Amino acid sequence: MTIVKPSQFSFSGGGSSPLCSLKGSLLTVAILTFLSLFYLSLNSMRTSPPSPVIVVTPIHVPHTFVNEDKTDNDDGAAPTTEEETYSDVYHSPEAFRLNYAEMEKRFKVYIYPDGDPNTFYQTPRKVTGKYASEGYFFQNIRESRFRTLDPNEADLFFIPISCHKMRGKGTSYENMTVIVQNYVDGLIAKYPYWNRTLGADHFFVTCHDVGVRAFEGSPLLTKNTIRVVCSPSYNVGFIPHKDVALPQVLQPFALPAGGNDVENRTTLGFWAGHRNSKIRVILARVWENDTELDISNNRINRATGHLVYQKRFYRTKFCICPGGSQVNSARITDSIHYGCIPVILSDYYDLPFNDILNWRKFAVVLREQDVYNLKQILKNIPHSEFVSLHNNLVKVQKHFQWNSPPVKFDAFHMIMYELWLRHHVIKY
Repeated sequence: MTIVKPSQFSFSGGGSSPLCSLKGSLLTVAILTFLSLFYLSLNSMRTSPPSPVIVVTPIHVPHTFVNEDKTDNDDGAAPTTEEETYSDVYHSPEAFRLNYAEMEKRFKVYIYPDGDPNTFYQTPRKVTGKYASEGYFFQNIRESRFRTLDPNEADLFFIPISCHKMRGKGTSYENMTVIVQNYVDGLIAKYPYWNRTLGADHFFVTCHDVGVRAFEGSPLLTKNTIRVVCSPSYNVGFIPHKDVALPQVLQPFALPAGGNDVENRTTLGFWAGHRNSKIRVILARVWENDTELDISNNRINRATGHLVYQKRFYRTKFCICPGGSQVNSARITDSIHYGCIPVILSDYYDLPFNDILNWRKFAVVLREQDVYNLKQILKNIPHSEFVSLHNNLVKVQKHFQWNSPPVKFDAFHMIMYELWLRHHVIKY
């Protein structure tokens, strides 16, 4: 007889205890049950029909802005309820809508009060002509909701010195540089705000290129401050992520805005102006005698008729915009206003609002070397694409116009939006 120790169990032989037999039976039943369930499950997977595949077709819903704020316009005009679609002209319509609304609620700018308005400070020289953008900004900032008289609640600080006024008074470039430096040194000594960021939350505005050079006399102004300038050439010191491109707008416009008139535009391309840059010389030399491109190597003489130059924009599909003495040209905003698709022929030009607007949706952006193939490039643009460019151009016209008082989405508000985006990166 086999003796089983208490710590051992044997499943062999007939002499096993009843307890051991019961446990062995239960284990056997469990194994058989598991194998049965596994077999049924496997068989079910092999014989059951596959689940249907549901394909969901995405539905494109264009982004729309609805003006619901009864005080959207700074001039207190009545609200509008018209929906406007922006998906074709903005890089990110929804981001623009949300950030713009936040800017209107929160953005504050402090204007330094120092400086005699009768000399070079505080007020604009004028709000007409080629450099009207500088004048309008000086005027608009005081008319807008963004100005604060409390520097402690300001997001940014405006340095209100106008080089355009200096130029109007015959100030030399050398003296401009000294005047700018002395004014900024005075602000640094009098107020604590500059030293918090070394001027990174300060900005100045100048449209004339002489103003850019005058401010460049101070290395800190060039390196640290936000420069809002009409000549944003990023191969000579302009820093796109820090500085802001100011659109050069020749206001008041001589004629009403064009648009929604593609059937009247029978001329392929148009340009007339001074040959004050290499690209303009090449443009005139290559295409001056062409029968499809209306190219003049000088400004149109007023003696030929009243507003002949402006009227040509109305009947042209594409208006050529080569850089002049600087990368910028008021011809670009003229083209936009009159409904003529601008053709940008200017290398290193950081186009106004380029990080907000998709310029290729309403303009033709070329390299300067493309001037030799200009006519073929324009002729290769299908009519349907031309119509799309033209329709989008009409949508952005309001962004390139100044008003007094400022109006929502106009040039002033777009500049303020650019400044609002940049103030977020400043830490102190």
